[in-house]
Amino acid sequence: MGNIIDNFEIPHQNETSPDLKELVKRAKGLQPLLFKNAPESDRNRRASEENIEAIADAGLFKLMVPKRYGGYQGTIRSHIEVTAALGEACGGTAWVTSLINGSAWLVSLFSEQAQDDIYGANPNARVSGGFTPTTQVRRVEGGLVMSGKWFFSSGSLHSQWAILGCAERDEHGALKAQYLALVPMSELAIEDTWFTTGMRGSGSNCIVGNDVFVPDHRLLDIMAAVRGEYPTPFKDEVEYRAAFGPVSSLLLIGPQLGIGRAALKYVIEKAPQRAIAYTSFTRQTDSTAFQLQVAEAALKIDTAHMRAFRAADQVDDAARLDMSLDYITRARIRADVGVVVSDITDALNTLIFAHGAGSFAEASPVQRWWRDSNTAARHAIVLPAVGAEVYGKALLDVENTVTPLV
Repeated sequence: MGNIIDNFEIPHQNETSPDLKELVKRAKGLQPLLFKNAPESDRNRRASEENIEAIADAGLFKLMVPKRYGGYQGTIRSHIEVTAALGEACGGTAWVTSLINGSAWLVSLFSEQAQDDIYGANPNARVSGGFTPTTQVRRVEGGLVMSGKWFFSSGSLHSQWAILGCAERDEHGALKAQYLALVPMSELAIEDTWFTTGMRGSGSNCIVGNDVFVPDHRLLDIMAAVRGEYPTPFKDEVEYRAAFGPVSSLLLIGPQLGIGRAALKYVIEKAPQRAIAYTSFTRQTDSTAFQLQVAEAALKIDTAHMRAFRAADQVDDAARLDMSLDYITRARIRADVGVVVSDITDALNTLIFAHGAGSFAEASPVQRWWRDSNTAARHAIVLPAVGAEVYGKALLDVENTVTPLV
């Protein structure tokens, strides 16, 4: 791909950041293994265990874990960079890595006792997550008891803990609070429900819990978090001062950036050896129409990267400076994320038209990238229409009645 994407630079690093170039280098070093195992991961509906072990050995599951526990305490930009590098080889495995690291960032907002429960007991612990709340909740002394099913928990097949949403109501059924709860996987079950067309390798199955007790110190008030009020006492850890709403969506886009890069590189590399059927072109590269399609796709992938990196850098810089992002900027970031996933999926459609119907052969990685990207783009937190509506309301000073995650 040459200078189209690879010339993006890692931004300035503050004194608490790990060596991001080294982490990206490690991720790229895993690409041959992940690419080799991608058909197996897709077929088995879960990331290959060989992939998971290799990512763990490279330390990439510790990207967002605090340095206090031996982690890298990464920025949001570093999260996008690393998961994009993995996404070039296997979208499902990259998604698992993205969500486990996203959950590590969330854990680092909790109380010190909650963090110690997980990383103090096991610095290599992995956590899966999901915001969708259960309403089967009752208040007891010292915490909550909850039951329910949580769809869909990416990383649950490879984690020791889970973050689960729950909503507490009063005796009249009115919402009192909504939480993220930390629960050991030993107290939960996994139901095999992940039968999908795309992102099959993520193994995002359903978690089931029955009368699980969650102590108060392992509850995070979501609405307080949206306001930037985090229980963690480690206020000098700037990475965990980042804005909750923007981070919640930005954590999901790295794998798709990688998928877009991989598809563009593949189509360009194959073009000199492929003809265009029913035309006089024996090489795709000789066709002006093909050249225009490749340029169009490359520009959209470029734009997606620029939007993603701008948003991540704004979030990271605000956290480093201990400043709050204004509401319009947060709303724009939510919309930016929707544009990122739209641009990547649009670029993939253009590349498939250019590459040809052979893209849909089972042996072709293009069809897997297309399926994975289109599935990931439909995650509720990144939906383009929702992001655009939120941003439009912010620009017009109209009350946001759509979502609090801004």
